[in-house]
Amino acid sequence: MLKSSADEQQIIEVDSQYAGQRLDLVLADFFPELSRSRIQAWIKNEQVCIDEKVVIKPKHKLLGGETLEVITTLADQGEWVATQIPLNIHYQDDSLIIINKPAGLVVHPAPGHYTDTLVNGLLFEFPELRKLPRAGIVHRLDRDTTGLLVVAKTAQAHNHLVEELQNRAFEREYMALVHGEIVAGDTIDLPIGRHPVSRKKMAVNAHGKEAITHFRIAEKFKAFTLLNVKLETGRTHQIRVHLSHLKHPLVGDPVYCIRNLRPKGMDDSFTELFDNFNRQALHAKQLALTHPESKEWMNWSSSLPDDMQQLIEAVRQHDEQV
Repeated sequence: MLKSSADEQQIIEVDSQYAGQRLDLVLADFFPELSRSRIQAWIKNEQVCIDEKVVIKPKHKLLGGETLEVITTLADQGEWVATQIPLNIHYQDDSLIIINKPAGLVVHPAPGHYTDTLVNGLLFEFPELRKLPRAGIVHRLDRDTTGLLVVAKTAQAHNHLVEELQNRAFEREYMALVHGEIVAGDTIDLPIGRHPVSRKKMAVNAHGKEAITHFRIAEKFKAFTLLNVKLETGRTHQIRVHLSHLKHPLVGDPVYCIRNLRPKGMDDSFTELFDNFNRQALHAKQLALTHPESKEWMNWSSSLPDDMQQLIEAVRQHDEQV
């Protein structure tokens, strides 16, 4: 039985059915909205007492009949700075936020980006997110990839979304403009790991993690192909690495498109636009998931950003002229 003692404390009477079970697993039954790691952190942080004695081992076996006192304060996650950054909030409710991320915005604080990331902006707009791992962000987009990502607003929502992501229950669809003509859609099932030489890059690697990417043709051009891409897994740089491995790197990709792949016969305006497109032409256009609270299947979509629309239109015009 779980009883409220104070805003930050819960009293749990453990009956005989829990005899012989681990403390962290028993607490997971009483707090199903929280992740196991969060519950284990409570125990290790001396926030759990058994019959008025602090226990710090998640594996501690219960006898049945004990009284547990649990301080349920959610500790701050990191010393991140709240910064006023314009956020394009595509949708929000009491459980989650859908962000439409622009190019150039880093998602998590990292060396060189400690105060100007999406996390910093979220903490300014939603201070309560400081209590959640990674400020509620459960998946990421590369700095120069645009489009939709989801942020949890509560611990229950965060736990649900992480589980859904791990079970591959999200639907994530992207638009990608790649070099070369691709004849038909396909599935790329090749593991991805660190590049053997360049540690800042990823690569198809037999010792890497499973990575599955599905793609189909959206529009064909003479020197390019516009693709609809769906992720089944979510490895770092997955779409960029997989398509580069097929010798069809994303237009503008500064990391995985290392050769000059200009098409022939470019006029001055197309050349200028092409040369100044200094990011991978990748946009997360659609996101679908089961809502943490209502359990309703929800779907959001985002139009291509202006720079990608202009680039694609320039490719169309170029094909008409040559």
